[in-house]
Amino acid sequence: MFPLFAAGGPIDPLMVLVGALILDAILGDPPWLWRTIPHPVALIGYLIGFLDDKLNRDRRSEVDRRLRGVLVVIGMVLGAAALGLAVTELRRRWFWGWAIEGVLIWMLIAQRSLFGHVASVARALDREGLAGGRRAVAKIVGRDPESLDQFGVARAAIESCAENFSDAVVAPVFWYVLFGFPGMLVYKTVNTMDSMIGHRSEQYLEFGMAAARLDDAMNLLPARLSGVLLSLACLFVPGGHPVTALRVMWRDHGHHRSPNSGWPESAIAGGLDLSLAGPRKYPGYVAQEKWIGDGRARATTMDIRRALMVLAVACLLDVGLVILAVLAQE
Repeated sequence: MFPLFAAGGPIDPLMVLVGALILDAILGDPPWLWRTIPHPVALIGYLIGFLDDKLNRDRRSEVDRRLRGVLVVIGMVLGAAALGLAVTELRRRWFWGWAIEGVLIWMLIAQRSLFGHVASVARALDREGLAGGRRAVAKIVGRDPESLDQFGVARAAIESCAENFSDAVVAPVFWYVLFGFPGMLVYKTVNTMDSMIGHRSEQYLEFGMAAARLDDAMNLLPARLSGVLLSLACLFVPGGHPVTALRVMWRDHGHHRSPNSGWPESAIAGGLDLSLAGPRKYPGYVAQEKWIGDGRARATTMDIRRALMVLAVACLLDVGLVILAVLAQE
């Protein structure tokens, strides 16, 4: 039975997951709630930041910093797994425990918020021009926004849409289906560590190496599944090219510096007839990479909105896969 090690309680855990996905699609992340209580990811980030400040000092040797980074990863993963198991036991032993777990899943999934952040870039470009677009895209990408022209801003938004569909939607669902809430919480912890300390800058090259490698491993299958879902979603979007999406994904996924991000990004590039990635400037370094796709590099706000349509359909397909998993248990 799936999720592994997580059965029990009055409601099937996969049905709890389906309910949480629907809730997130409707409500997203309510800002009023996070003004009252801290978001779970914010708490994880606070702890990572504290450990980074205490353990990642410039005066320490490269070997020392790498070892300390490994210890941080081990400690954070064990802590997340223990907390996730406690939530699972609560669902098993208390009738309303499924509701607690469902709310926590809702907090850790980012379908609606991803859609909103990417859509805000298109609105900002239309209403405020390049300056507004740069401010909006800086909230969802790590590259230097001042290095982007209007086409670069649009491409960055589309790339973020594809990459975060994998990181923020498919991968958490994937790990929940396999290992229940502990799997999801461990994944979100590792992914948050990667986003905070898994950079190739001088400050984090050694300290964040373990976090980056573990994040790569945990995204290995979800990234490829994301690329397939995005490709299939192009079938339902006007002007989408699902076959081209699959072809470009297979051919160009290796052009990205990440072993995983290239899969969803190349799928959406092929599906929307765009060229994405290419050389990009980040704080402290420049990523000299090949272009992904054969289409236009001059992406527009219309292309961002087409990418959002692909995202919405791909999220529906993702929920459909979970429902199929529920039916397979019967």
